[in-house]
Amino acid sequence: MYVLYTILASLVTFFVMKWLKKRRYCTDPKRLDGKTVVITGGNAGIGKETAVAMAMRGARVIIACRDLDKAEKAVREIKLKSRSLAVLHMELDLANLRSVREFCKSFLQKEKRLDILINNAAMPSVLDWTDDSFSMCFGVNHLGHFLLTNLLLPRLKECAPSRVVTLTCSTYKYQKLDFQDLNYNLLPFFTYSRSKLANIYFSQELGRIAEGRGVTTYAVHPGFVQSSWTCHYSFLFRMLMQVIMWMFFVSSEVGAQTVIYCAVSDEAAKHSGGYFVDCRPATLRPFARDAGVAKKLWEASERLVKLA
Repeated sequence: MYVLYTILASLVTFFVMKWLKKRRYCTDPKRLDGKTVVITGGNAGIGKETAVAMAMRGARVIIACRDLDKAEKAVREIKLKSRSLAVLHMELDLANLRSVREFCKSFLQKEKRLDILINNAAMPSVLDWTDDSFSMCFGVNHLGHFLLTNLLLPRLKECAPSRVVTLTCSTYKYQKLDFQDLNYNLLPFFTYSRSKLANIYFSQELGRIAEGRGVTTYAVHPGFVQSSWTCHYSFLFRMLMQVIMWMFFVSSEVGAQTVIYCAVSDEAAKHSGGYFVDCRPATLRPFARDAGVAKKLWEASERLVKLA
């Protein structure tokens, strides 16, 4: 009987885990021939899987990341998997605003088009500081992408209809922004959650500003994804998270589906400024839909990155 109960319990556990990880796939067959796509952090995880999908649809794909060795390796793998030669990389360090400006200057000189910008790169829950003295999570996850998008926005408008997809996380719901301390950097999980909430406000306000100009914008929660983000932590934590990720997290390929959906779907285009989960619009907590806070964050961000 003990063996039977063990087998039954194992089967139940297996199917429960399978159900928990069940996700929709983007089935939109739209081609992207002649389009140019920029993906931050496209050398690994969700970004890499998104790059493969964009290249397979015929797009010219540029992965923007700071580690050139990893980028070169990723480009070779993306080309092989997508069977496309139109994949390249450019150096970008979102923890350094000077690097962001240099990337945009170089990109605008070399590239004539920008049709889809995917703000994928993110720093997990770590307590550190950027080169510009911002907390690492807020500086990379929000301010770096904020400056990048604003500097590339004129090209996006020129190539309209175009799209901006920004990855966020459902952990946004556990924090609110404190405008007296946007650079909060005390508890790792809280500083990460605030940066992800900032991503949502950013996407909403960008949607408002770009309304009627041919640029649509989306905030995407990809789910909890098996990736290399644990590399920033101790060996014991990595071992523990490997078990948890195997049990409950989805693969990078599955996590990329909602990003791909928002990048190509005509249905998604009807919900500019929206929040998407599992290839469909989702409802945000009321405080995360506050247009006044979104505008205030935009204005504060402009001052912090010296755009205002």
